[in-house]
Amino acid sequence: MEYTHEKYLEMIDEALKVYLGSVSDGQDLVLDAMKYSAEGGGKRIRPVLTLEFCRVCGGDVQRALPFACAVEMIHTYSLIHDDLPCMDNDDMRRGKPSCHKAFGEEYALLAGDGLLTLAFETLSKAEDVKVDTFKEALFTLSNLAGINGMVGGQVLDLKAEKSKPTLSALQTIDRLKTGALIKAACTLGCLASEKYDEQKIAAASVYAENIGLAFQIVDDILDVTSDTATLGKPVGSDDKNEKITYVKLMGIEKSQATVDELTKEAVNALGVFDGDTSFLENLAYKLASRKK
Repeated sequence: MEYTHEKYLEMIDEALKVYLGSVSDGQDLVLDAMKYSAEGGGKRIRPVLTLEFCRVCGGDVQRALPFACAVEMIHTYSLIHDDLPCMDNDDMRRGKPSCHKAFGEEYALLAGDGLLTLAFETLSKAEDVKVDTFKEALFTLSNLAGINGMVGGQVLDLKAEKSKPTLSALQTIDRLKTGALIKAACTLGCLASEKYDEQKIAAASVYAENIGLAFQIVDDILDVTSDTATLGKPVGSDDKNEKITYVKLMGIEKSQATVDELTKEAVNALGVFDGDTSFLENLAYKLASRKK
């Protein structure tokens, strides 16, 4: 079977509907909020990466679906919480009202909590996976989503709002806040293949770290150059909140040049894989040139 981005999206969307399931004791409102955000589309970059890295490692893509959906659930929970008034206070997400605007702050908070915990339940449903593989996947996802990864990056990001971080400090924030979960997605794909190879996992990490940092720099560029209708979320918030960004530190031209350099490094890292890596190469370039 030929796996295109569209095919991956179809597989992920169908699997998410299954794993989100149903409830029977009256707590359907929070499940509706979870589904509202999880099934709300988006680029699905992280779960797509999980599936594709499984494929290029020679694994069964179907086996990687629980891993991919677990990553997407954690990503979605983080977006719900990021949008809350106590955090970024954003009213729009993916072209529609944020979860807390649609369901209220209390249910949005619980929806995020529900997705976070459901992610690990979903991970546990992976079939035909060795115990050691599952343990490594569990550690990888929890570590890179937690205080040593995504959550830790958010903490540093909040602290940076009250200071003026250097370029190095900003890169550290984004490697954790954005890059860590992308790294988890790529690593989980390699693990799901059941063809453990330290060199390939290391290469997947290099790829992830570079496209993750490039992704955040592009976000900063688009916050200045794009519009709300195109992005599906408010623009100009960085400037309004007096937030230090790559654009402010380097300017748009240098920021774009850095994106191009990071993308090249990501693509070069794919040389260790035996399988066709054109999908991953094209994805890296597409993310670097995206307009939304």
